Amino acid sequence: MPPTHDVLPTGHDFATYARTRWSRLLVTARLLTDDPGAAEELVRRTLVRTYARWRRVPRNDTDFHVRRCLVQGHLRRLRGRRAARRRTVLVLRIWEGLADAEIAQLLGCSVGAVRACARHGLKAAGGDPGRLREVYARAAQDIVPSEVPLADVRAAGGRVRRRRLVVASAAGAALLVPVALLAADGDGGGGAQGGTGTHQDQAGDRAPSATNPVRVVAPGERVTVAPGLRVWLTADGGHWSVPTHLPENGGDRPLDEPGVSVRVDSVNGGFLLSGLFRGLSGEPGRVEVRTGDGEAIAKVLVLAGSPGWGVWYTSPPLSDKDVRLLLDAGSGERIVTVYDASGKVAARSDSTW
Repeated sequence: MPPTHDVLPTGHDFATYARTRWSRLLVTARLLTDDPGAAEELVRRTLVRTYARWRRVPRNDTDFHVRRCLVQGHLRRLRGRRAARRRTVLVLRIWEGLADAEIAQLLGCSVGAVRACARHGLKAAGGDPGRLREVYARAAQDIVPSEVPLADVRAAGGRVRRRRLVVASAAGAALLVPVALLAADGDGGGGAQGGTGTHQDQAGDRAPSATNPVRVVAPGERVTVAPGLRVWLTADGGHWSVPTHLPENGGDRPLDEPGVSVRVDSVNGGFLLSGLFRGLSGEPGRVEVRTGDGEAIAKVLVLAGSPGWGVWYTSPPLSDKDVRLLLDAGSGERIVTVYDASGKVAARSDSTW
C-alpha cells in the first residue's frame, strides 16, 4: 500500500500544507508524467492555483481539491490522449489507493468509465496489479524530493488571484451598465405596461417570478449542502456522499426526459430534502418545494455546459414537524415544482413518493 499522508493540524495554513504534501505530490506527479522536470512543474502549478483560491478551499477536504487540480492539470496538457487518462486511473487506484468512485469524482466521469480505463490500462501494462504496484514503489524510492519553492508559489499565486479579481470587477462593471439602463427606463414609466409597474401573469402554468440561487459547478466538484452531506455532479447525473436507496438520476430515465426526483436525508439540524431535476430545454428558473409552512425556494446546482438538469436541495434543512406534515399529506400532493427560465412549469414531482 502507498504511504499514508501526514496528519495536518486543524485550521492549517497554506505553508504548512505545501511543506507537508510537497514530496507526496511530487511522487504522484512523477508517476503520471514519467519526467522529473515536468513533474515538479506540474506540482508547482497545482500549488499556485491552490494558493490563489486558498480561502475557498475547505480545510477538511483540501487533499481532494489539490489532487483534482493535479490530475486535471496533467490531463489538460495531454488532452485527447487516451493512454494518459488510463495511466492516471492506474496511478490513482494502485499507488494512491483510491476507490473507483473517488477517482470518478476527481476526473468528473462515471465509475463505469473509470473501470473501463483501468481494465484497458492494466491489459496494456501486462495485467498484473501487483507487479505494477512494485514498479510504482521502486520509482517512488528513486525520487529525491526537492525543497518546496514556497516563495515562488506564493508570488505566482498572488498574481493569479489579482488577475481574477480584475476580471471579476470588469465583468461586474459590464453587467451594471445594462442593469442601470433598464432601471432608468423603468423609472420613466409607460411602455407596454402602461406605467403601472406590474406584470400580469398569463393563464396556464405560469407562476409569479422569483429569484432562485443557481450555482454552476464543475464535474466532480463537491458542494456541502448540509452538515455531513455533500453533493456533486458528473455527466451521468447527481451523486450524494451518503448511501441512498433511491436511484440518483431518477431511475433509468435519460436526463433529457422531464421529471424531478425527491429524497430525504437525516442531517444535523433536521432533514434535508433534495433530488435531481431533468428535461429542461435551457437553464432553470427556480425550484419550489412545499414545506410544512408553505412554499420555499430550493437551492440549485447545475453542471457547467449542461443547463437542462441538475440537483436541488432545501436550505436550511426542514424541522421534524415540517417533515411529518409532508409525510402525512395526501397522495395527490406535489412536493417539488421546477420552473424554466420563462416561468413555466417544466416538471413536478410524483404525487406519491
